[in-house]
Amino acid sequence: MQTARLELTIVLIVLLLAGCGTAPTQEQIEQDVDTAVQLQTPAVPADWGEQAEAGAVQTGWIESFNDPALTELVIEAQTNNLEVAAAAANVNRAWALARQAGAALSPDIGLTASGTQTGSVESSRPDATNLTLGAQVSWELDVWGRLRSGQRGAIASAQAVEADFRAARQSLAAATAKAYFSAIEANIQADIARQTVQLLKETQRIVTVKYENGMVSGQDVSLARSDLATARERLTAVEGSYRDALRALEVLLGRYPGADLEVRNSLPEVPPPPPAGLPAELLERRPDIVAAERRVAAAFNATEQARAARLPAISLTGSLGGASRSLSDLLNPSNIAWSAGASLLAPIYDGGRLREAVTIATAEQEQALAGYGKAALEAFSELETNLDQGLVVKQRIVDLEDAVAAGANAYRIVKIRYEEGEEELLNVLTIQQRVISSMSSLSSVQRLLLEQRVNLNLALGGSWES
Repeated sequence: MQTARLELTIVLIVLLLAGCGTAPTQEQIEQDVDTAVQLQTPAVPADWGEQAEAGAVQTGWIESFNDPALTELVIEAQTNNLEVAAAAANVNRAWALARQAGAALSPDIGLTASGTQTGSVESSRPDATNLTLGAQVSWELDVWGRLRSGQRGAIASAQAVEADFRAARQSLAAATAKAYFSAIEANIQADIARQTVQLLKETQRIVTVKYENGMVSGQDVSLARSDLATARERLTAVEGSYRDALRALEVLLGRYPGADLEVRNSLPEVPPPPPAGLPAELLERRPDIVAAERRVAAAFNATEQARAARLPAISLTGSLGGASRSLSDLLNPSNIAWSAGASLLAPIYDGGRLREAVTIATAEQEQALAGYGKAALEAFSELETNLDQGLVVKQRIVDLEDAVAAGANAYRIVKIRYEEGEEELLNVLTIQQRVISSMSSLSSVQRLLLEQRVNLNLALGGSWES
């Protein structure tokens, strides 16, 4: 009886200690995280909002390109891409780890059963049979919040991995769109190269006729032949680049890279730029920023966990079981015994292991904060760069369109003058190459503007899904 009272007293003392625990609450940890990340956020210029149209960032921005084929390709990539599949599995793993960490807060209950027989060597029959059946319970009281901090840290880590997954999906959508545009542009470049070959074939035919009639020298024939051979080489190279672009897109789609995909021969219309929103909203919706912030929260909880590990650990244990020589009497109340107890383990000397664990956790917390500040700074850099590039690329398109139009007019004039014998063939071919070069550059820059729209949506953290 005295033993039972003593054990009950120990249990009551332990429960009293548990009620006096000083572990920080989840709200306190999150407030500390918010304060810390705000200090790491780069200062935003007062006139930032004047540099771009403000408003809610659009979702489903892939559809803003008004190209059903592109939308279908993005959906296919999201379904079949192996990197995204690996990221999805990592999300499942992270949440399983979080649930595993939370399980430490619950009691451990186990069932034991055993049976033994004893006898002499001379006899084949046992002299005695002993059967035991029991249940054991153990529970570590989370007085100082060590287990809760571990669970919160695991949850924050899982949230970070989930945000990484969203970032991977957005990056894949953007990469698919850009690969699609690159394939279309390569197709356009191949068309330009084919047109150039046909144009130079016609030029060579005209030069040959003039040479046969004594109107030009053999130099013009050789010059026309040289340019035609160069154009054919260019066509071969561009067609190879087109197939490479198709293969790159097929890999993103999870298809065999056989360059069998067909794409349109004109770039989609450029959608209007999306609204930029506000800096605070940018940091809240970009999944990479969310992931960085959640890693800060995980690091804060890891620090609290390391600090709590230096405090005494208190555990409750209990058992209930019976023993008998026969199975029928095993659960007879007279054969069942119970026990309960409590234990306290206070670390006294460990060579500095627990102290250094706190130092390590603190350093990792500082590292996570620096990582958040870096991610936030890069986010603003990407946004500013893409806003600026929108203006730069649009102006380049205007200039190149003027160059193509003026060059085409100059080529028309010089071609007429050559046919009338008033210009050298070299001048014709030089102007012709200028026009072709301007057309090629215009196609490339038009693709860059489409990519700028993709990059801007990505920088703003807009979701590609409707």
